[in-house]
Amino acid sequence: MKKEEGKKEFMEKAYKLGFEYEKTYKGCSQCIIAAIQDTLGIRDDTVFKAATGLTGGGGLTGIGACGGYSGGVMVLGQLLGRERSNIEDPERIRFKSFDLAKRLADEFIDEFGTIICRDIQIKKIGRSYYLRDPEEFNKFEEAGGHDDKCTDVVGKAAQMAVKIILDEGLVPLK
Repeated sequence: MKKEEGKKEFMEKAYKLGFEYEKTYKGCSQCIIAAIQDTLGIRDDTVFKAATGLTGGGGLTGIGACGGYSGGVMVLGQLLGRERSNIEDPERIRFKSFDLAKRLADEFIDEFGTIICRDIQIKKIGRSYYLRDPEEFNKFEEAGGHDDKCTDVVGKAAQMAVKIILDEGLVPLK
């Protein structure tokens, strides 16, 4: 029972950090990475930096995967991914990583109906926004984008990813 209680505490912490980081700093892809890494004590600044352009469906376009999803996949790969020094991957590590990414996608689809940024905006806010346009960004903000909409998405995504990580034993409970 203690293990499940510990997992729940980590998941709650991940949600809270994801929500607060997105509210304070913005940049869903990096905020989820920071939340997961800080929750589990697995900080890796190169993974955080590499996620910069993934925010808002990639380059703030809204047309790609939610940065919360993409950032979560990046941390899963950080923990269980193919190494450049072993690019041939005879152990087929990349396929295990694919399975984890698919599991996160399934969780996203169960919760939000999609992994696509603009479709999540429609579900959470009622319409999509082209975040590169300053007027559209202001409307997004006025609609609560960084008050309780995308903040909730990042929090839930961090929670989902942490659950997968702990379920798979990629990081032991401390």
